[in-house]
Amino acid sequence: MAVYIDGKAIASQIKDELKETVAALCGRGRQPCLAVIQVGDDPASQVYVRNKKKACEYIGIKSLSFELGGETREEELLTLIRQLNADRRVHGILVQLPLPDQIDKDLVIKTIAPTKDVDGFHPISTGNLLLGAEGFLPCTPAGVIQLLKRSEISIAGKECVVVGRSNIVGKPMALLLLRENGTVTVAHSGTANLKEVTRRADILIAAMGQPGFITEEYVKEGAVVIDIGIHRDDSNQLCGDVDFAGVVSKVSAITPVPGGVGPMTVAMLMYNCVKAVKNS
Repeated sequence: MAVYIDGKAIASQIKDELKETVAALCGRGRQPCLAVIQVGDDPASQVYVRNKKKACEYIGIKSLSFELGGETREEELLTLIRQLNADRRVHGILVQLPLPDQIDKDLVIKTIAPTKDVDGFHPISTGNLLLGAEGFLPCTPAGVIQLLKRSEISIAGKECVVVGRSNIVGKPMALLLLRENGTVTVAHSGTANLKEVTRRADILIAAMGQPGFITEEYVKEGAVVIDIGIHRDDSNQLCGDVDFAGVVSKVSAITPVPGGVGPMTVAMLMYNCVKAVKNS
């Protein structure tokens, strides 16, 4: 029977560890501070931002909230980011994605000071990841690594397949698995014989953004399956990129949706925020 990898429990463990660290920092007059900027009223973004604020409150991180209208001009947002870059009381800056069409996401990411890039999306953070240098890691891929390690699932020497090549998840996920000595294949929409590729995987990571795409035909017997996708199905229930019901009897371990990778993303954001204080 498959082991359910409980992201909620592991994220709680990480947050408890961070709570102790933050208490010690506050005792030395160094309270971490995270600025969260949301542009527009996307319902999913509102949920994510609310979860991040709750995590900050629990751990002892001060959070500043900036809720801007959907009509906000790009220069207004960039001006706010520059002000926060210059504010020594702020250690981390998070701009919630997606952004309205009139705003260039890449320009926004580049404007955040690399020392406050707690999302790990800045080109300097990406370069550090590629080189194996010290820096902020993107929260979702870093959370997946913690899920595997804290579930005592070895990565070294394993055949790892990442389905998806986005800059935010797929590519950094592959680099982090490589850093852990996994043998890594990145598959995507242009991959020939995709099922043959994914069936080689000891660790299969689904991050293509298509609900229920990974069925049991894509999975090797006894594989570990990590589902990064999150969607609403026809019944308005949360689901992932993996057909959970069809796959679960075939695998050795699997993350559910919800309750798998999602909570880890928030926990690793908190980790990066605390790290920013230490770095400062």
